[in-house]
Amino acid sequence: MRMKSIRKEMEKNDLEKKNHETEDKQKAETPPQDEVTETSASDLQAEELQKQVDQYKDMLLRKAAEFDNFKRRIENETANIVRFASESLIDDLLPILDDFERSLKHSRESKESDALLKGVEMIYQKLVKVLEGRGVKPFETVGKEFSVDYHDALMQMPRNDLPPHTVIEEVEKGYMLNDKVIRHAKVVVSSVPQEEQSGARQSESSTGTSKE
Repeated sequence: MRMKSIRKEMEKNDLEKKNHETEDKQKAETPPQDEVTETSASDLQAEELQKQVDQYKDMLLRKAAEFDNFKRRIENETANIVRFASESLIDDLLPILDDFERSLKHSRESKESDALLKGVEMIYQKLVKVLEGRGVKPFETVGKEFSVDYHDALMQMPRNDLPPHTVIEEVEKGYMLNDKVIRHAKVVVSSVPQEEQSGARQSESSTGTSKE
């Protein structure tokens, strides 16, 4: 009996020893609650800081893009100002150019002094070169289809040898400054001949009568 009692006592001690060892191991593996709380707070703070960094980065990229667009727009506007700064002066010079052309035409037809004619032609050519150097050039009109972007129609003339709305005469030249129209050409435009218009009306009238 005594041996059994001693054995039970030893087993009990061993069991208690194992339990103590297990508890000590769990305590060693499990960090204190204060440490867990501090770690969680640090992680939350790091996440919040990262969010702020991402927001500021996104704002910086947006502002950089806006500034780039603004810079490009200013550069384009400045370039256009430089290109078209002389438009008003050139617009005032064009009537003078018209007068030169009319004078030259009249001189050739009336066969005035060749010396005078040559002198006027030289002045005219110099003026043309100056304007061309500034980007001014006339554009072709006769034979082209009428366009409100380039032409001002002064009148219409019936023609059966050309399609309607074709420019048949240029009364006053049109000019461009670089790629911008600064004066529309004054032109005469073809229209459908009267007999064709009458025939078309009669045809429509006959068609309408037959349908009835």
